This record gives sequence, structure tokens and C-alpha cells, in this order.
Amino acid sequence: MSRTAFEGHAAYAEGPPRQVPGFAGLHRMATLLLAERMPGDGRLLVLGAGGGLELRAFAEAEPGWSFDGVDPSADMLALAAGMVADHAPRMRLHEGFIDAAPEGPFDGACSLLTFHFIAREERLPTLRQIRRRLRPGAPFVLAHISFPQAEPERSNWIARHVAFGAPQGAGPAQLESARQAIATRLTILDPQEEEAMLRQAGFADVGLFYAGFSFRGWVAYAT
Repeated sequence: MSRTAFEGHAAYAEGPPRQVPGFAGLHRMATLLLAERMPGDGRLLVLGAGGGLELRAFAEAEPGWSFDGVDPSADMLALAAGMVADHAPRMRLHEGFIDAAPEGPFDGACSLLTFHFIAREERLPTLRQIRRRLRPGAPFVLAHISFPQAEPERSNWIARHVAFGAPQGAGPAQLESARQAIATRLTILDPQEEEAMLRQAGFADVGLFYAGFSFRGWVAYAT
């Protein structure tokens, strides 16, 4: 691995653990929930796999699984390839959105810290495409930013999210820039809307398994 690539891995790997409460535990919980229904040689679809942190966690925990990771960023996929180099024979990485994923059928699917980057009008179609690629009964684990959207709750949660994830020593201007970015560039839905959309897409038994400050995580099953 080149020095530049190594530094890219190091910089990326520092961000999520600081910004996401219980980041390592989230990976562990996701693995357990997927393993409840997936066979020992199961095939897992990972949407938003760039960076490779969750791919590495899953591969280390479940040596029999194989993985198809999808991400629109070639640079992030390059980071993922380096992150999971020790498990390369079990990895297939695809550049693009959900329509770039193989048809499956998959034994499970996961998308961590990704859906808040997907525009509202694309959320339900994306969920339906994931569902279409899963075997009946297969688990889907989903976690991202989600909090109430009525004011003043929305603004309060944005401020809390920024304060929690801010690097040490961040000044007022940096914090305000982050607040504006969260408010305008992400698609954040109320948790109740998230659950309703999962059901509308063809998932059942939707259950909240993770709530960490401004983040929520659900497990649901393909019907």
C-alpha cells in the first residue's frame, strides 16, 4: 500500500468512531442480527460499502460469508479494497448505486451510515431494489441519522449531532458550517417515516435495535 493510500485509510478510519456513538458496537450488533438468519456460507449485500470498515468487521466475524459491496465513489471503493485486502477472495466491489448491485438472491443486506445521503425521492425505490435482491425472510440491517423533523426539535438535534462529532478545538465558525451542511445537504427523516417506508418497500417485522444520539438503526425482513 502506498503512503498516500495508507494516510487515506488512517484519516477515514478516525472519523466514524468519533462521530457515531458506539460505532464498534453497531458493527457487532449488525453482525449478530444478520447471522441470526444468514447461513454460514451466506452472501451479503452491503450498500454504501466505501471505506470498508463494515466489510472488514463482517469478514473478520464471519469467515464463511461472501460480500458484494456497492458505492458510488471510486476513491472510497479503493479505500475499501485496501481495508479488506486480507479477505479479497470473498469480496466483490461495484461502483455505482443500488442498480449496480448484482441481482442476487442475497441471504442478507446491510446499509450503515449511508441512507441520509440518498435523496428523499430515491429512498423508497432504493429500498425496493434491495428487497428485490433478497431471499424471502432475509434480514436487512439499516442505520443512519434519523430524528424528529418538526421544529424546534430538528434544529436542536442538528446542533447536538454537530457538537458530538466535532473534532477537539473546533471553533464557532467551523461548527456553524457543519450545522448548515447537515441542515441542507443530508436527507434526514423522522424515525416513524423511516419505519413506514421500510414496510412500504416490502419489509416486515421492523424493529429498532440501535439508538445513539442522532442515529437510529433498524432490522427488518424481506417478505
